[in-house]
Amino acid sequence: MDFVTIILIVVVVIVIIAVVGWFISIYNRFMNLKNSGEATLGQIRVAMKKRLDQIEQLLGAVKSYAAFEKETLTQVTEMRAGVGRADPGDLNEVERQSRSIVGRLFAVAEAYPDLKTQATVSELMSSIRKIEDEIARQRYTYNNIAQQLNTMTETIPSNIIASFMHMKKLEYLEFEKEIEQAPKIAF
Repeated sequence: MDFVTIILIVVVVIVIIAVVGWFISIYNRFMNLKNSGEATLGQIRVAMKKRLDQIEQLLGAVKSYAAFEKETLTQVTEMRAGVGRADPGDLNEVERQSRSIVGRLFAVAEAYPDLKTQATVSELMSSIRKIEDEIARQRYTYNNIAQQLNTMTETIPSNIIASFMHMKKLEYLEFEKEIEQAPKIAF
């Protein structure tokens, strides 16, 4: 073997090693993006579950508080209207009813120790807002990952490796349509 043949073999080996290294590098980048996307989707799922749990707690707190408040306000208004024209027997009934309301008020406060006032609702709303921000951040991260992976699947030369790997484009997360519609809450 002469010197030129040895150099040619070395060059071919270096080119093959470079191509294999390039292939491995692109493959690893695809796997990194795929795994990052899956992990980010997992975080979004966890945050959405937390958000739904918080909304359920908020609805429970508001619903129980609102139902109690509405019922109590109606009773107090009726009692107040009747006090002006009440005779002593009627006043005893008003006293009995008002004691009953106070007793139920304490029972509700004991049954829902965290439901003292509007503070519970405010805390739950604040918690939901924080979770919404977390979901938005995670969605932004996921969409960036999807953009990078999708760009790699469509551009030369990484699209060749993507086709060998059967790598599919990731779907973007778009929640704007749902966000524009306010939830319907009825009591």
